[in-house]
Amino acid sequence: MSNAARCLPPSDRDYSIEDIVLRYSGRGMTILQRYLHSGYCDRAAKKLLALERGNILLTTGFCVSGRAETDGPPGTVILAHALKKLGFHPAIVTDQICRGLFESEGFPVEYAAVDADARIYQKLLDRYRPVCLIAIERCGRNLEEDYANMKGISIARQTAQIDIMFDLAAREGILTIGIGDGGNEIGMGNLKDVIEEKLSLIPCTVKVNELIIATTSNWGAYALAASLSIKKHQHLLMSYHELAEYLERIVALGCIDGVTKKQEPSVDGFPPEIEREILGTLHLISSAAS
Repeated sequence: MSNAARCLPPSDRDYSIEDIVLRYSGRGMTILQRYLHSGYCDRAAKKLLALERGNILLTTGFCVSGRAETDGPPGTVILAHALKKLGFHPAIVTDQICRGLFESEGFPVEYAAVDADARIYQKLLDRYRPVCLIAIERCGRNLEEDYANMKGISIARQTAQIDIMFDLAAREGILTIGIGDGGNEIGMGNLKDVIEEKLSLIPCTVKVNELIIATTSNWGAYALAASLSIKKHQHLLMSYHELAEYLERIVALGCIDGVTKKQEPSVDGFPPEIEREILGTLHLISSAAS
């Protein structure tokens, strides 16, 4: 056993990456896990690594009380940096409410207008010619053709229809990955019947090639970066210190916790120490497998 493996608590040695990032789940994601084939993070990582090293478009940004929430951008940044280390060229597509959240990270950012239509998103695809699209905590249209938060309240007037780009990508055979934690995010269309029946929610209908679920979407993005690290035997995850600094920066720019609605460096009601626990465990698992 490696030194890193010895550092793992006994309880963590017996759990998969999926189990780690579904820890503390209280919104039904452990129910959805039963309907997904195990190893979905590993499958997504394997498909990513099989791609040519071209552009990858990542989208995030969820409107809560008129502001961007803290779930989504950190996971997007960690995953984008991991992909860059692997030779890909990440770019971020998001809303105006996320302006300023990504420029300091050095990635191209495209801001989609709320009224942008399929022609605009097709132009984006034609310009970037991406090998993959990844959504992290990004609202998609639901069974009622609306964009709604977890309370069922419409946020269509504050949400660009970036999910259209995923429909277009699917027609072109471009790999699509969705990461979500509730049922209303891009990718949850893969399980829409289960979500409607078991969680009593109006689910997103937008499908993807690979769906990753987690207690928070940030953790799902960390899980994918950890899976890539394991497969490549390469350190790809951002440190907790770097993550905490990024969270502080985006909160200073106006981001709020989607549950508490407060401008604070917590995510979906989870305090920083829980973020440290999850990311730290993924670091140990990644190191133990190297």
